[in-house]
Amino acid sequence: MQRPRALSALTSVAVLATMFGAGPASAAVDPETRFSATTGVGVHNAYERATYPYLAQALDARPGLIELDVWPDVLTRQWRVSHSNPLGNDNNCVVATSPAQLYTGTRNRNLEHCLDDIRLWLGAHPDAGPLVLKLELKTGFSGRTGQGPGQLDAVLAARLGDRVFRPADLLGGHANLDAAARADAWPGRAQLAGKVIVELIPGTVEEGNPTDTLWTDVEYARHLAGLAAAGTLGTARAFPAVHRAQAGDPRARYADASLRAWFVLFDGDATAYVTGGIDTAWYGAHHYLLVMTDAQNVPPAVGTGDAGAAATRVAELARAHASIASADWAALPTVLDDVLPRG
Repeated sequence: MQRPRALSALTSVAVLATMFGAGPASAAVDPETRFSATTGVGVHNAYERATYPYLAQALDARPGLIELDVWPDVLTRQWRVSHSNPLGNDNNCVVATSPAQLYTGTRNRNLEHCLDDIRLWLGAHPDAGPLVLKLELKTGFSGRTGQGPGQLDAVLAARLGDRVFRPADLLGGHANLDAAARADAWPGRAQLAGKVIVELIPGTVEEGNPTDTLWTDVEYARHLAGLAAAGTLGTARAFPAVHRAQAGDPRARYADASLRAWFVLFDGDATAYVTGGIDTAWYGAHHYLLVMTDAQNVPPAVGTGDAGAAATRVAELARAHASIASADWAALPTVLDDVLPRG
């Protein structure tokens, strides 16, 4: 049985108090706290049927992030959701037109149907969220088959509608996303209830392909910069992430310095962040979102049967300024809905 969300937060705040001398366990996260000042828990590859029979069941656990692996099928020009099949679907998404249909029916559907499932679930749970939807584009975009950044924006807009918190929503009157983040223009969690923040990362196949010289992060950042210059940033629906942990400002890797200001979301291995000499306080100080992956592998490793150790790990990563501690903890629903103070 899932515990109430408030109890989840209180339990984890107690862990923080024990580990770091924080305030009393009664100091639960205020719903008006800015999203940038909180830490949630993510589920790795929540679309896999061995993890959850249906995607809605992943959402029932109320995680702060779920991840979908997406392939642009260059033969059929469809967006596939699968771990390793570029030409077919292998997932727990269904064709649903009402919340009651989310837990039944034929699975293995395209990205559009996964997005429909998320929209319908959020509509039935108006107090849920915000939800970070992490999309790993396994082979990157495929502009030559009509599956580029603009086409993905159109799919997200058509299927999620106004559920998406857009880059333009963060931007406001600021010059770029970096300026908006540094001004802490992120809304409070209550304002983001029912909302989805879409994160894009380069895919493992893309990163391992020596002939691919334009990765997802750079391509989408160029897309954002071009839309902003044209006064049409409102059509963008996603935030590109700087992928993989790195000391200093990892945006320095981008040769085109003008793109760096369009990255305010960072994603990398939790172990590297907390044991690699990286100043993670830098992310918190500038109100950037920081997704720490494979949280279960930070020494000492935390297995899927130890909810107490998992909650302690989340508290540890919250103290290390993670916005999301993502892990293979689908079997620990009492941890997945945790929301803690960040830093």
